[in-house]
Amino acid sequence: MMERNESDRCDCKVIHEDVVNAVKEKMPSEEKLYDLAELFKVFGDTTRVKILWALDESEMCVCDLAVLLNMTRSAISHQLRILRQARLVKYRKEGKIVYYSLDEEEVKHIFDQGLIHINEKF
Repeated sequence: MMERNESDRCDCKVIHEDVVNAVKEKMPSEEKLYDLAELFKVFGDTTRVKILWALDESEMCVCDLAVLLNMTRSAISHQLRILRQARLVKYRKEGKIVYYSLDEEEVKHIFDQGLIHINEKF
């Protein structure tokens, strides 16, 4: 980690009060920013990203996801629970089989935007 020295800090005496006030007015509440940070944490796990990728392609059951990702059903179920709690995936039952899919079109948009960013930067 880089050490900070005195020259790294802003020591200006003039505050651009109009800019600060304009940004402050538009800034979401602490609670909303916390929720946003929590949402991004969900995307911070490779397994969950793989599950989202798969569900972006097709609705799938736990068994199919487990085979696709070479994981146990229990591990997939655990990750799906996190994704459900974050309202990123939904499920429907057909008899004894539970099918998972992306919850809303916005989730696909977030995922697609992330991929666009990665593809442009690397």
